[in-house]
Amino acid sequence: MSTDENNNENEDVKKDAPEVSTPTETAKASAESAKNAAGAALANFLALKESNPKVFFGSIGAAVALLLFLFVGGGSDPKLPVHQAKPVVIGQSYVLKSANAYDPSATIRLVAVPGSMAAYDDSEEADREGCKHIKDGTPVKVTQSQDAYGKKDVFVEVEMQSGECEGKKGWALAINLQ
Repeated sequence: MSTDENNNENEDVKKDAPEVSTPTETAKASAESAKNAAGAALANFLALKESNPKVFFGSIGAAVALLLFLFVGGGSDPKLPVHQAKPVVIGQSYVLKSANAYDPSATIRLVAVPGSMAAYDDSEEADREGCKHIKDGTPVKVTQSQDAYGKKDVFVEVEMQSGECEGKKGWALAINLQ
């Protein structure tokens, strides 16, 4: 076999062999084909608007309903955490701590009669004098308790153990004891 015949055979083999492409060329070709497919799908969908508007708007409504169902119908833990009330022991010492305030200077309202918690206007400053508003962290001793609203020990009568109101009594919510 001559050299010319050998070269001709190599050229024929090269023509028959598939071209090898680089990974970037393959990625570009894939991206381009995905764009073309998405464009064709969108064009078909928009053509549906002209040819059959009921199906077009019905499919949009179905997609919105599905998304709404997924957002609203999301699950949650069926057992939500609730406040666990500790039993109040008469004669036991506690510390007043406001259950609903994070302010370190918060006060706890003491009243003369249990159940009158919601019957005061906090806008008046004259009632700040005396022992009606006690600072968080004040040590107290429980002298008696009262049930309300079908729950046990909702209100407690406390006696101040220290401070300027030492020895004075007032009613507070049991949730404010720690």
